[in-house]
Amino acid sequence: MNPESIRAASRVPHGGETDPDVLDFSANTNPRTPKGVEELYAAALEGSRRYPDDDYPTFRAAAAEFVDCSPERVVPTPGGLAAIRLAMEITLEPDDEALVPYPSFGEYAREVRLQGARPRFVRYDELTELRTAALESAALAVVCTPNNPTGDAADPDALAAFADRCGDAGTTLLVDEAFLGFTDLPSAAGFERENVIVARSLTKLFGLPGLRAGFAVATEDRRDTLETARRTWSLGTPAARVGAHCLRDGEFVAETRDHVERERERIREALERRFDVHPSDAPFLLCDVGDQNVDELLESARERGVAIRDATTFRGLDAHVRVAIKDRERNDRLLGALGVGESTDRHGHK
Repeated sequence: MNPESIRAASRVPHGGETDPDVLDFSANTNPRTPKGVEELYAAALEGSRRYPDDDYPTFRAAAAEFVDCSPERVVPTPGGLAAIRLAMEITLEPDDEALVPYPSFGEYAREVRLQGARPRFVRYDELTELRTAALESAALAVVCTPNNPTGDAADPDALAAFADRCGDAGTTLLVDEAFLGFTDLPSAAGFERENVIVARSLTKLFGLPGLRAGFAVATEDRRDTLETARRTWSLGTPAARVGAHCLRDGEFVAETRDHVERERERIREALERRFDVHPSDAPFLLCDVGDQNVDELLESARERGVAIRDATTFRGLDAHVRVAIKDRERNDRLLGALGVGESTDRHGHK
């Protein structure tokens, strides 16, 4: 990172609620975790008395199977954001230009700036349409699929064609697939292009945001550079063991996808009685509240024991909130708190 840029940088807002008595719909994490996680985590304590195997063969194999690539292409990281930073560290130099989507995850621009590089913001749904000439000035282009906070996924064929154009322009393409596991769409790991780096997170799909497990996928020299640059012992023993276990639980993934799709449609239909709701392939919905006051809406929901995400913190959004998709009981609490379902208090009592 660039020391001068670090001194000028600041944090960016995120979802996440610390009050255990408030239902958290501001963070897009699965309310369920795979069976056996607690026992495996507890058993990993004894293994944590030794340094982990820095090759992480079991984790790499599980991650590779999950995205359909060879284990050698997997680079373990402590979360998806760590994979994003690692990709930018090996790609960007001071004064480089990076194409950053908006509205989208705020950490992209922050991480670009921390490297001393300059973000150039492009509408997320126009980014993959850029032609080669428009890419030649950029060292890096970032695509989030499904995009956060809008929820729509990039068309795989359009993304593959964009990866080709990035390669022709000498531009590295970083594809953030933090929410792709909620869909049955193929990973960009299948492109097997040297200019493509994929970042994956276990946080959202497996409901373990505090575990900090993820990975990058790359090929040839780019993979070797990532592997050299990653921190030694980049995953703790519990993260590596639990992460591998989760990645291999295909039944859990399939059940989660089915549940999220059903509940997302049900919640969307209810929310559309009051808001304009953006189409989504992800475990969340972006709502345009129109002329309603966002702060008052957030406060009203919180008084009913529900935290939702203020989406006006995303570039280009000025009258929006984002809500996660949870299980049916919690989702009903959300609908009640937003005035489109039966109202309950913060303890779930009608």
